[in-house]
Amino acid sequence: MGGSFIEDDWEFGSASDGVRTVVLVGRTGNGKSATGNSILGRKAFQSLSCLDGVTKTSELQRTVLEDGQIVNVIDTPGLFDRLAEPQFVGKEIVRCIGMAKDGIHAVLVVVSLRSRISIEEAAAIETLQKFFGNKISDYMILVFTGGDQLEEDDVTLDDYLSHSESVKDMLEICENRRVLFDNKTKDAAKKAEQLQQLLSLVNDVVMKNGGKPFSNDLFVEFKKGVTKLHDQAAELNSLEGYSKNEKSELEVQIRASYQEHLKQFTDMVETKIMDATRRFEQKLTEEQAARLKAEEAAQAAQMQSNYEIRLLREHIERVERENKELRMHAERGGCQIL
Repeated sequence: MGGSFIEDDWEFGSASDGVRTVVLVGRTGNGKSATGNSILGRKAFQSLSCLDGVTKTSELQRTVLEDGQIVNVIDTPGLFDRLAEPQFVGKEIVRCIGMAKDGIHAVLVVVSLRSRISIEEAAAIETLQKFFGNKISDYMILVFTGGDQLEEDDVTLDDYLSHSESVKDMLEICENRRVLFDNKTKDAAKKAEQLQQLLSLVNDVVMKNGGKPFSNDLFVEFKKGVTKLHDQAAELNSLEGYSKNEKSELEVQIRASYQEHLKQFTDMVETKIMDATRRFEQKLTEEQAARLKAEEAAQAAQMQSNYEIRLLREHIERVERENKELRMHAERGGCQIL
């Protein structure tokens, strides 16, 4: 038996001092998998340039850096895309929690500079806050991909970001923790430099949070189920006087109990996701309505301004005509006198 039956479809990491666990989040196509590969130093995650996204389920890969530092990298599909189904998102979040059940040291919010940074990008961060709580922002780092594009355009990251109000809000939430990544570069020195900048930010986050990875009631609840499963497995292995068939029946019961716990936990996560998504859509609708109202007000003001300008122009033209007529009368009157 050996307790192996507990390792179903989920991956369970072991707590270890010095291990850093980071999770990549962001919209589909922003370059999460490519960034993960840059961190790992190898092509561990499938990464292609396509609109539909290649990553279909969350995946964990591990690397050991030159200094011995162990880094767990969790790649995720587009969990906060507007069209993502709550059931799919809920299952993937549970999977992520299972992979990082001892907590997350940094949340890498991946944003592509190749596409317009819209209000949806900023709203995705707010959705994370609504789902996991405001404390999650203390663990966020913005990773901007598409560094090669800026290099081609001869534009600095600061110059690029200064033209977007949405980015300013995102930077404020993340306390200006940001790094630029070029996932296409072949330059070893450049690869090492951008990775070092990211790892430095991760270490800053760890220090800021007293060395404690992010964890909340969801992590605690999930870990309870895992701990119970392990305890039951150990108890089953230690039982004496039971036949192989009897142990198999108990194993089935333990499995069923765990699966029921997992289902209840997933249902709870899906409910939270639907609530966060509903708030997200409401906020987006309100902001879009406010933007439309502002545009309509600006248009009305422009129309009023144009109307006033037209009236002023007509008034000036009328005054000029009247002055011209007066001059003509004066000139004619002068000629008669002479």
